[in-house]
Amino acid sequence: MAKGPDAFRTISEAAEEVGVAQHVLRFWETRFTFIKPMKRAGGRRFYRPRDIAVLTTIHRLLHADGLSIAEVQKLHRAGGLKSPASPADETPGRLDGAGRSHLNAALADLLTAKSNLDLLLKAQ
Repeated sequence: MAKGPDAFRTISEAAEEVGVAQHVLRFWETRFTFIKPMKRAGGRRFYRPRDIAVLTTIHRLLHADGLSIAEVQKLHRAGGLKSPASPADETPGRLDGAGRSHLNAALADLLTAKSNLDLLLKAQ
């Protein structure tokens, strides 16, 4: 029987839904202090739907968008990645204006670096 969309997920279910291994989720907890799954007796983790949404966003930022762990941490500190612990956060992982500005500035820096590298390659 499949779980409903509001049901809590075990670490194996969360890992499968996000598309990473269980040890990756445990590692992310050490790097992203805002990831706080519920823990029951024996330390067993249970992920809420908003936790899954944030984990999915982190996965996208790290793998699809190519940000580093430090950049995602900085994005969270700047308020661009909302904490799953915040009950007022209805859309975890959404970028606000400051987060979007930060990413646009980072993108501009990367495009400038790419242009410089392209020029260096052509000069060889």
